[in-house]
Amino acid sequence: MRIADVMTTKIFSLRLDKKLFVAQQIMEWAHIRHVPVVDGLGHLVGLVSHRDLLRASISSVSSKVASIERNQHLSGIAVRDVMQIHVKTVSPDASVREAARLMLKEKIGCLPVVNSEHELLGIVTEHDLLKLIEQLPE
Repeated sequence: MRIADVMTTKIFSLRLDKKLFVAQQIMEWAHIRHVPVVDGLGHLVGLVSHRDLLRASISSVSSKVASIERNQHLSGIAVRDVMQIHVKTVSPDASVREAARLMLKEKIGCLPVVNSEHELLGIVTEHDLLKLIEQLPE
C-alpha cells in the first residue's frame, strides 16, 4: 500500500509570515498537532507542531487574563521563528511500511507528503496509520 492511499490531502498550512497565534487557532479548531509551513508557491519550508507551540508559549494559570496574555504573546511571534526546518518528508509513492519505519526511527508524529519539486501534497500522521491498522481484518 502506498502513502497516496492513506495520506490526508485536505490539510491546513501556514505561510512564513503568519503568527503563532494563527497556528494555535488552526490546531485547536481542526484538532490537529502539526501544521506544514509553505512558501508562496506551495513548497514545504517547515513544520510547526503542537510541541513547538507549547515551547513558545508563556506558562500561565488557566484564567481569562492569562489566556489573553498568552494570545498576545503568540501574536507577536512569527511562525518562521519557531518552525522546524529540517523536516523529514515522504513521496506519495512511498510504501506505508517505509513511512511507518521512518516515523518510528525518527520518533516523529507526521510526515509531510511532497512531490519531486517539494510541493506539499498532503500529510500522513500517526492517526492515519492507526486508522489503517484498525481497518485490518482480525
